[in-house]
Amino acid sequence: VSRVVAACVEQCHDEFGIVWPQALAPWDLIISPLDMGNPQVKETAEKLYADAQKAGINVLYDDRDERAGVKLKDADLIGIPLRIAIGERKMAEGKVEFKSRSENTAEALAPADVLARVKTLLAKK
Repeated sequence: VSRVVAACVEQCHDEFGIVWPQALAPWDLIISPLDMGNPQVKETAEKLYADAQKAGINVLYDDRDERAGVKLKDADLIGIPLRIAIGERKMAEGKVEFKSRSENTAEALAPADVLARVKTLLAKK
């Protein structure tokens, strides 16, 4: 098993870290609240986490008290295929940031719409 994982990492990476294929990823989604001191950010993150778990999505909730850059860099390094980042600036617009690690693209989505996007991408793989 370890040789399979090593071969996968050798083939599936970029300059930021591992890019796990969906079938081998330890989690499908990571939710990263970027300011745990902001009640709106924390509440949105916890709701998305609970909703993702109810939907059967294998999700990691990064509730560490770290700077935003550390959380985002760690998420890329670990290689979790999908990420939702919840920050104060985007929340002011009523949005969260959704990123697909394999496509290395980010888009701003309403919190109510982001899990539907996650489910769509997970169904394709």
